[in-house]
Amino acid sequence: MVDWFKKALSGEGRVFAANSAVSPAFFNADGYVITPLIYDGNYIPFLLDFCKKNDIDLIVPLFDIDLPVLAAHREEFSKEGVFVLVSDRDTVNCCNDKYSMYLKLWRSGIRCPHTEINLSQAELSVKAMTMSYPVMVKPRFGMGSIGVSKAYNKKELRVLYDICRRSIEESYLKYESRPFTDECVLIQELREGSEYGLDIVNDLEKNFVTVFIKKKLAMRAGETDEAIILGPCDREYEILRDLGESISKAFGHIGNMDVDVIMDNDNMCPYVIDMNARFGGGYPFSHMAGADLPRAVVQWLKTGRADEDCFSVAAHTHAYKDMVIRKCLQTETEFC
Repeated sequence: MVDWFKKALSGEGRVFAANSAVSPAFFNADGYVITPLIYDGNYIPFLLDFCKKNDIDLIVPLFDIDLPVLAAHREEFSKEGVFVLVSDRDTVNCCNDKYSMYLKLWRSGIRCPHTEINLSQAELSVKAMTMSYPVMVKPRFGMGSIGVSKAYNKKELRVLYDICRRSIEESYLKYESRPFTDECVLIQELREGSEYGLDIVNDLEKNFVTVFIKKKLAMRAGETDEAIILGPCDREYEILRDLGESISKAFGHIGNMDVDVIMDNDNMCPYVIDMNARFGGGYPFSHMAGADLPRAVVQWLKTGRADEDCFSVAAHTHAYKDMVIRKCLQTETEFC
């Protein structure tokens, strides 16, 4: 992402990387800074001061926990001439809170696996046959597949439910989960089929632009390692493109919305299983196929318009993350 934004600026600006600890991205940036933790009271003042000192016009958050904090302070940055590429607080909170996401999707007529917010209600749903084993157990404010597991019966469900709660308390998920101590774990029906990733693109005024659609071929720890770009000739394409446009209108996000979908291969019915209101780990596959959202964002900020070729992708581009990972590791080794 650092390299792509540097290229988008064409030498007319600099790209800084910021994190609460050393990151491989630091070594590709024009400059970098270690920030206070996101929930530190000095986080926003620190970022504002850093932006002023370095003439920064744009902040691009890449981590879910940052989004609600930055969304809450977006106007403060705007007054200083800094645009934060983040959706409004309601949209961000709805995507971070997977139960709120589930409710909004169903209210919008968008399929999502049946989800319960506590153990007793899940057991009642199984008894009433509105849900059946196996079921997924996952944090309400989940990220990176932390605490996610599959329960095949009532005994496993109770054990995995407790393990999930412990995983939340022992990770950064505890911060957003604390107001929901007794409702921080979700039990969700298992949907099986092919998995897809959508990059749903809106402009900076929340207008729908396009959808990049990837069929996932290999996954690891919640990240996509291998994928292929779909095009109009693929039978799933129109269904998933229409789904992306429906999500765009329902959520009204800014920039990219990263969405995971399971497609029932028999009935061709898509079910949304996760959403993140930011550039996601699957965006590099769209970029490798020809998309250029960093350039589009820079152009939108400069002129309000972006070149059409920013949104063109070559169907059936088959890409792997291995090359990117190797590059990061090599760069880090050389820096050390």
